[in-house]
Amino acid sequence: MFDIKDVLETTGMITKNNLDVRTITMGISLRDCSHPDINVTARKIYDKVTKKAENLVKVGEELETELGVPIINKRISVTPISIVGESSDANTYVPLAKALDAAGKAIGVNFVGGFTAQVDKGYTKGDRILLASIPEALATTDIVCSSVAVGSTKCGINMDAVAEMGHIIKATAELTKEKDALGCAKLVVFCNAVPDNPFMAGAFHGVTEPETVINVGVSGPGVVKRALEDVRGQDIGAVAEMIKRTAFKITRVGQLVAQEAAKRLNTQFGIIDLSLAPTPAIGDSVAHILEEIGLESCGGPGTTATLALLNDAVKKGGLMASSYVGGLSGAFIPVSEDAGMIAAVEKGSLTLEKLEAMTCVCSVGLDMIAIPGSTTAATISAIIADEAAIGMINNKTTAVRIIPVPGKIVGDTVEFGGLLGYCPVMAVNNFKPDVFIARGGRIPAPVRSLTN
Repeated sequence: MFDIKDVLETTGMITKNNLDVRTITMGISLRDCSHPDINVTARKIYDKVTKKAENLVKVGEELETELGVPIINKRISVTPISIVGESSDANTYVPLAKALDAAGKAIGVNFVGGFTAQVDKGYTKGDRILLASIPEALATTDIVCSSVAVGSTKCGINMDAVAEMGHIIKATAELTKEKDALGCAKLVVFCNAVPDNPFMAGAFHGVTEPETVINVGVSGPGVVKRALEDVRGQDIGAVAEMIKRTAFKITRVGQLVAQEAAKRLNTQFGIIDLSLAPTPAIGDSVAHILEEIGLESCGGPGTTATLALLNDAVKKGGLMASSYVGGLSGAFIPVSEDAGMIAAVEKGSLTLEKLEAMTCVCSVGLDMIAIPGSTTAATISAIIADEAAIGMINNKTTAVRIIPVPGKIVGDTVEFGGLLGYCPVMAVNNFKPDVFIARGGRIPAPVRSLTN
């Protein structure tokens, strides 16, 4: 049972330190929506999504009121559309993206994820069509998100797909240039993609998932930052223990919301994703947590070590609180969505290379980074390859969500609005990787993949 102290402490986390449930995401299988006629497939997708998730937003709002916990986003993830569309003879899956967009808007969710292909080892017909459809799909829809898995520890890295993604990102940027390449903010490239991730833009409903499921993503950088103020001057062990205890409390809140939401929606509870996902709001920054631990500025010496400490302690606390922690779970470091990260870039302490080093120990990867629009497709592909290599070798999920903004140069600022925030355009190393990327083929899986 909770006592009054627990209640007051949780209330303080919500009212003063930006504790929230970042998202309730309903995963929906669309494997039964395939049809030889793409228009029939689109209609079946619309009908199924609007039926299965018709009460998702209503239940989320009821839980917000009853529990007093802000639930920022209500989202849907679906079976990778490359699989769903493959039975048709269509040469584009844009109609399926539009069906998802219309269905999501009809039930009032914030985002729909799953315009996805998994090409870790190679392509099927559906994968090729999906990838070719991405730029137009993201330019002609508002809430659809896309992801492509190009590698894994078990499979290696598909360098043909890596090369293609550089061009797809550039094309998406060009088609959405009037919105500062906003389409690229809805597109992420993965290594070791996770099938139960509730966070966008990378959410999709994996083929091992049930018919429907509720996955909840909890956030709370501001809560962790405030808790660490109580252990100033104490050693690193005390810091780790405080983070762990705080993560435990945050996770319990998420589990309560997830279980109740699943019950009311007549589906099953999947996982809690305990990710310290920041927002542009003051006091809701992962960078500020690292600075509270003792850095002058995020990006300076010691950043990778403090981030490793934070990420590990968050996972340990979450695992004590719930037997079903999954998704990505850890600390996110998106530049545009974190006021502290933005400030670090502006003062020069945080660079793209340092961010890459940080991704070795954090939850995902290079996230929401604006770069000059003149950056070549080959350079973008090489950045993806570097990040995928970190994920493959370390058996962890890594990702790239990078935004080459047409007409923008280093030092310009790009405004995306809402949770996506704003960010300064960051410098990119200009030495060319073109010959490497042009080789194609597949980087073999590492020795550590042989675990059977």
